[in-house]
Amino acid sequence: MPAIKSSCPVTSLIQSVGSGRQRRKAARPQELLEAALTLFVEKGFAATRTEEVARMAGVSKGTLYLYYPSKDELFKAVVRTHLSEVIAEGSGIVEQFEGPTSELLHLLAHTWWSRVGASKASGIMLVIITEANNFPDLIQFYMDEVVAPAHAMLTKAVQRGMDRGEFRDMDVSAVVHALIAPVHFLVLYQHCSAACSVNPVPLDPPQFMATQIELLLRGLVK
Repeated sequence: MPAIKSSCPVTSLIQSVGSGRQRRKAARPQELLEAALTLFVEKGFAATRTEEVARMAGVSKGTLYLYYPSKDELFKAVVRTHLSEVIAEGSGIVEQFEGPTSELLHLLAHTWWSRVGASKASGIMLVIITEANNFPDLIQFYMDEVVAPAHAMLTKAVQRGMDRGEFRDMDVSAVVHALIAPVHFLVLYQHCSAACSVNPVPLDPPQFMATQIELLLRGLVK
């Protein structure tokens, strides 16, 4: 005689709740990082308290420490997630790109803008600038984790153009700094002008980036 299958509403409810808890637990690290990013950018590193981050993410302070044992580690995780991963993506683009290097530089700028510049993550740079003297260890981390890899990525891109005969031979490091400088200006300008009720000289970020690269290319292209 075949077994009769029956569904138990209570069992189904327990399974549903358990599954929901698992999904919630898996999402907690990202929720904590998003809350931390918001508060770090709005208040700065020193003024942000871990209990505020936990509250914004909807968890206890103890739960936060299960994932990130200190505020320093929380900040480092924010940087790795929102900046280091984008730099790694850019490095992959440089390795795989097959077209002209001028197009590669435009693509890298577009990728940075869409992933960082147009997002809240752009404010991390302001946190670094304003609190550099007070937290030298974190600044060193930022230099090692963000500045050095970004410089290495762009160095490879610029050197590619020179090796292929597309660019004239110039000091590669100086060219890379010339590429990075407009990015810093753009971030500062955006965040400063956002505090103004009326901006008398508005700026279109994508057009600004494209123009800066074109100006640089006129000095690079043979």
